[in-house]
Amino acid sequence: MKVLVTRPAEDGAEIAQRLAAMGHEALLAPLLRIEFYPGPPLALDDVQAMLATSANGVRALATRTAVRDLPLFAVGPQTAAAAHAAGFIRVRNADGDAVALAGHAREWADPAKGALFHAAGEEAPGALAETLRALGFQVRRERLYRVNAVQEMPRDAALALAQSIVDAALFFSPRSAEIFVACVQQAGLPTRSLIAVCISENAARPLKLIDFSEIRIAPAPNQDAILSSL
Repeated sequence: MKVLVTRPAEDGAEIAQRLAAMGHEALLAPLLRIEFYPGPPLALDDVQAMLATSANGVRALATRTAVRDLPLFAVGPQTAAAAHAAGFIRVRNADGDAVALAGHAREWADPAKGALFHAAGEEAPGALAETLRALGFQVRRERLYRVNAVQEMPRDAALALAQSIVDAALFFSPRSAEIFVACVQQAGLPTRSLIAVCISENAARPLKLIDFSEIRIAPAPNQDAILSSL
């Protein structure tokens, strides 16, 4: 299969390797660009553990602190892998979504032992911090990066879609799905022959504005599950 990968460039390159190992051909079409915020080293003296809800949160953390021995609670396997790659040595994987991460953080940390530091994106909802605060934790939520949308479909992807030579497209977030819909509508690109493979029901919802041959939902909200759904 020829598979459109809509993730940001760094994540997309990793997925392309995995798709090749599965016998598929990846077409990278990053619809989101990551902008890390510069700034002084983060003050983490009162922090007992760090929370990362995305691989980009981990990468943002890595640019702002040399600390690698604080526990890092990752939302899922891809985020945990990014943490290991960045040199963090005490990584725990919640293997789910933000709800799962909050539940595990309650087990892995103690409100009496210090704050939890959430490396957040600019547009990320604050539900994780709110949930943990309701459980008695002090949560420091700092926006370390933002995700910028592209204004049009990348050229190679647009040509492939126009020629209907793409078999499937992967969607890892509602925002990337929304941008995809806007780009194909703006350019008048066909999607009826495409299989849309989504990480969650929320990621699939914006896609219902246009036609696909099929919309599939991964059985779990992680990269392994979405790839297994092809």
